[in-house]
Amino acid sequence: MRVVVTGTEGYLGCLTAQVLMQAGHHVTGVDTGYYKYGWLYPGVDRTPETLALDVRRLEPRHLDGADAVVHMAELSNDPIGDLIGEVTYRINHLGSVHVAETARAAGVERFVYMSSCSVYGVADGTVDEDSPVSPQTAYARCKALVEQDVSAMAGDGFSPVFLRNATAFGASPRMRFDIVLNNLAGLAWTTRRIAMTSDGTPWRPLVHALDIATAIRMALESPRERVHGQVLNVGSEGNNYQVRDIAEIVAAEFPGCRLSFGPPDADNRSYRVSFDRIRNVLPGYETAWDAKAGAAQLHRVFASIDMDDATFTGRGHTRLKQIEYLMRTQQVDPELYWTAP
Repeated sequence: MRVVVTGTEGYLGCLTAQVLMQAGHHVTGVDTGYYKYGWLYPGVDRTPETLALDVRRLEPRHLDGADAVVHMAELSNDPIGDLIGEVTYRINHLGSVHVAETARAAGVERFVYMSSCSVYGVADGTVDEDSPVSPQTAYARCKALVEQDVSAMAGDGFSPVFLRNATAFGASPRMRFDIVLNNLAGLAWTTRRIAMTSDGTPWRPLVHALDIATAIRMALESPRERVHGQVLNVGSEGNNYQVRDIAEIVAAEFPGCRLSFGPPDADNRSYRVSFDRIRNVLPGYETAWDAKAGAAQLHRVFASIDMDDATFTGRGHTRLKQIEYLMRTQQVDPELYWTAP
């Protein structure tokens, strides 16, 4: 299968491209290059040919010959949404719908969209794909809007599937330290201390980056009728954790790490997620990683590169810091298009 993956120079994209190529698929990447600076370790055997292009400028000719598009190139995380909410909307919502419209116009039948369990926001009990969504941030609201708009495009010649990923964790050459388990592991390694600013009682589902890549591969390889129009939570029940549990698991992996908790947090986002549907729709799908294995993997990587504090706290592996840097140096304009030198 000829697959175009947007965001191949990102945390998930570089691993997904590798998994798809190892499975025999021909992968072409599309990436605007915001995060080229961040490269933690040489952890992939091959990288795909990648078109340097903002997805908002994607045209049907860029998708010539493609059988599928996997779209994950968006502005990632809540702090960026807080900083530039309207731009986040124009990239993550309108830009993503544009990618889907372009794929449909190019005759690309399969479309896999990287959504997020963050659309659930605040929920009592366990939620599934039929539960009401309650997105609390610009990032999550855009995910829900894209699901809504792209699902309306589904038809005989265009077959989308929406993967609502749990919070990602684990090692990637294009590392991110602004997601919970990775951040706590970085703190444990560089400072030997995890000082939580909250009591850690909210629930979060986690999923390893490679388990996300596996779900993408299986969605592409499944018969169209199994996945057409489906919304699938990506993760496993065993990886529903309270944040304090994640902190305790990470602290235990790093000898001598001190752990403390703070008072209850004003951030009330909390949700536990059911992952029954993905196992039914994608027979054989199981997650291979849990938080303990992920923390151990990160420990091995940190030791192998002798990671220092400057690497952990630098802009190369924190999305907000890198975007702020590009804006401050005027390498991008207020809409985050690259400026001419």
